[in-house]
Amino acid sequence: DRLVSIIASLSFGGKDSCYNMMQCIAAGHQIVALANLRPNENQVDSDELDSYMYQTVGHHAIDLYAEAMALPLYRRTITGRSLDTGRVYTKCEGDEVEDLYELLKLVKEKEEVEGVSVGAILSDYQRVRVENVCERLDLQPLAYLWQRNQEDLLREMIASNLCAVIIKVAALGLDPYKHLGKTLDEMEPYLLELNKKYGVHVCGEGGEYETFTLDCPLFKKKIIVDSSDVVIHSADAFAPVAYLRLEGLHLEEKASKGKTFCYFN
Repeated sequence: DRLVSIIASLSFGGKDSCYNMMQCIAAGHQIVALANLRPNENQVDSDELDSYMYQTVGHHAIDLYAEAMALPLYRRTITGRSLDTGRVYTKCEGDEVEDLYELLKLVKEKEEVEGVSVGAILSDYQRVRVENVCERLDLQPLAYLWQRNQEDLLREMIASNLCAVIIKVAALGLDPYKHLGKTLDEMEPYLLELNKKYGVHVCGEGGEYETFTLDCPLFKKKIIVDSSDVVIHSADAFAPVAYLRLEGLHLEEKASKGKTFCYFN
């Protein structure tokens, strides 16, 4: 039987959630909706929320991401904080995990989904909490990237015509003004070099970098970035934390079927 699945976009449009969606479809599942948790935009520094669970950089572009896939988007504002940070999660009022529970509960009611596509690769912290939410809602988590070799995975993503750009850096060797806005294809040799030199996770699983997907075979249209600003979040001399605020974006029809191109002006 085909399992109807929905994306819980814990990476907020990043390469991992997108590639896991591609694996879900390859395995015979049908994606019927996208789910996203966003920061409170009235909050100071909402672009870079201090969350153990959710990437918030790039949240302004999620509406276009859903439109590019021609899927309904369900969103909820993150109201909780990281309260229960133990190895095993127990339902905890006011924890940010409960925001995910409420979001997926709504999606299950509206779309009658049976599973959730999750782009987790290495984080036990995230996996435990997503599994807790899914168990409480009788949903099947689908994490095809879990514990995969990161070099193989990055190579596969690039070869699969997934076009994602780096929108946050937070590691030794990553320069905000050199590397933000670069594609995975452009960055692969350098990321492999940083892995050998400093132990940087090739897929960014140590929080070294985050991405946003502009095009992939699942997109009906491609996302074009017209303008963006570099925001320095922490001016550390050795490993500055910085991100791109994606400001001007639009969708364009794709010229050739199956081919993806990154457009970042």
